[in-house]
Amino acid sequence: MHPTSLACFLVDKDAAGNVQRGVAERPIADLPPGDVLVRVEYSSLNYKDALAAGAHPGVVRKLPHVPGIDAAGVVVESSSPQFQQDQEVIITGYELGAGQWGGWAEYVRVPAGWVVPLPAGLTLKEAMILGTAGFTAAQSVAAIQTNGVGPEGGDVVVTGATGGVGCLAVKLLAKLGYSVVAVTGKPQLHSRLSEWGAARVIGREEVVKDASKPLLAGRWAAAVDTVGGQTLATIIRETKNYGVVAACGLVGGTELPLTVHPFILRGVMLAGIGSAALPYDRRLEIWRRLSDLWRLEGLESLATTIELPQLEAFIQRMLAGQIVGRTVVGLAA
Repeated sequence: MHPTSLACFLVDKDAAGNVQRGVAERPIADLPPGDVLVRVEYSSLNYKDALAAGAHPGVVRKLPHVPGIDAAGVVVESSSPQFQQDQEVIITGYELGAGQWGGWAEYVRVPAGWVVPLPAGLTLKEAMILGTAGFTAAQSVAAIQTNGVGPEGGDVVVTGATGGVGCLAVKLLAKLGYSVVAVTGKPQLHSRLSEWGAARVIGREEVVKDASKPLLAGRWAAAVDTVGGQTLATIIRETKNYGVVAACGLVGGTELPLTVHPFILRGVMLAGIGSAALPYDRRLEIWRRLSDLWRLEGLESLATTIELPQLEAFIQRMLAGQIVGRTVVGLAA
């Protein structure tokens, strides 16, 4: 039977401009047009989603809005020959949860070009434990490999290591044989990071240094930086000759106080990592790796699973920097 309504986490503003949000029921006709209708079984909570939940104008194009930049589920209807009814699929990036309604709903409707078949080797839930965070971590590792830094090169530093991207980058780099130095401001989680594969754990203060020197002593063969700002500037100045810094976050700021010295004297490469618009063929390749040679064991240990009514509390925790690992939103019920 064709569904007529859906439960979702809806964000809107009242007449006074105050954000109103929570679980709501909406007609399925409110979904945007698209080729593929998917019954969502799992989504996830990301920092971008927490911003969308606050109607952040840099994320949300129009209200009312349903956040959720990740979705995994089963095709209900498809006008595209690429996808058939009951096929399991993943949707991450593009405009999902930003320009149009996202995965915090029982159904999403999207263009066929946004949909990726669930790769053999992953369950729908595992795909959402990974989600955009794992996809971003994998792109970061691919940039490090592609530009010639192997495990023999030395330590790879990962900032924000207890967050979604960070924890998955730690696990993936460790799986591939790299010596990972995890950075966190949460000393109580040092043992957890060691369990995830970190060879060493250091505090945030060790990667935030005076910006007056154009170069600092070389410490890192490569880096995955989820923070940005002064942290990223410090790490670039501490990267060894021909190292690679994958930059994928901005919670620590968007300014980058640097000279060109690390780039032209040491040959450091700064690789920007953006997941939303990655071309489809490259997107498929990243998911293929994550389901095969880069498949991570023990993903469940990284995840907390919640339902729509619990999102409000977890949004607050995300914005306060209190989330550890990945938060998966279950919608199958």
